[in-house]
Amino acid sequence: MAPRSMAPRRHNDPPVLILTSLADGPKHGHALIKDIAAFAGTTLGPGALYGAITRLEEQGLIEPLAPVDRRRPYRITAAGSAALADAVRDMHRVSAVAAARLGVPLGVTG
Repeated sequence: MAPRSMAPRRHNDPPVLILTSLADGPKHGHALIKDIAAFAGTTLGPGALYGAITRLEEQGLIEPLAPVDRRRPYRITAAGSAALADAVRDMHRVSAVAAARLGVPLGVTG
């Protein structure tokens, strides 16, 4: 069975969160969980995290690096950066339409 291509369209999809975290540099699993919690306010459990890592790796969107102290860091690939950029554009397009329809200026939080 061929791996399904990443088509993340929600900001809280584990693949989007992982790629976003790795866009800042390589990280191992625990560092990914901490970073994602810090920027997204979402805690990925080990099953969701490592399941998504496996799929992202199979799709060539991330790659493992040599282990450091028994921890395996991952880094985003060029294909992963392109997939994340596509997802961000899609999310931005939907957010812009929603904001316009609600009369909410983009960039305003809370």
